[in-house]
Amino acid sequence: MNENTVSGWSLLDTAHEALRSTVRGITAADLDRPTPCSDWTVTQVLQHAAGDQLAFAASITGGPGPDFNPFAPSGTLDGEPSVLLEPALTACAAAWATVDHDAAEAPVPVPPGSLAPWLGAGAAALDAAVHAWDIAAATGQDSPLTLDLARELHKVATEIVEPLRQFGAYAAAIDAPGDEVADLLHYLGRDPAWKA
Repeated sequence: MNENTVSGWSLLDTAHEALRSTVRGITAADLDRPTPCSDWTVTQVLQHAAGDQLAFAASITGGPGPDFNPFAPSGTLDGEPSVLLEPALTACAAAWATVDHDAAEAPVPVPPGSLAPWLGAGAAALDAAVHAWDIAAATGQDSPLTLDLARELHKVATEIVEPLRQFGAYAAAIDAPGDEVADLLHYLGRDPAWKA
């Protein structure tokens, strides 16, 4: 399979394309820029995002996950950003393509370890899309989050994010008005107006 691999889960495919297109916009000068993830550079967010997508794939296939800790990314890349990202997106999409939409649950690398398939695919999508936004904000690119994408991801976020906050995966929600994109980012503890 290649970069055109699709999962059959439209939200996940849309989020993967958002991350893919944002990463294509990274230049060498961007790699060490700060991001909305306050302790991480663009490279570290990219490593984290790729590692998470591999973890979602491994949960389904039982195959190998990332060979590094996505929560302690090194900040050093071997090759172009897409060399790290594409295999992760391909593996995740291929794994989700095997999941029956009518199954009772699907394995995921986040608590509680399995979710309804739409929600599990949505969790992978949320992870990809929000990190696409982090990278876009850090590198001066347009937001990859459309109103429709943000609306769908917000439904997922309200189902899965609260238990993850205790592990530091998301900051506390910000209480502020906004459109669908701002509402999603606020819920995830991000400031839509953040600038590097």
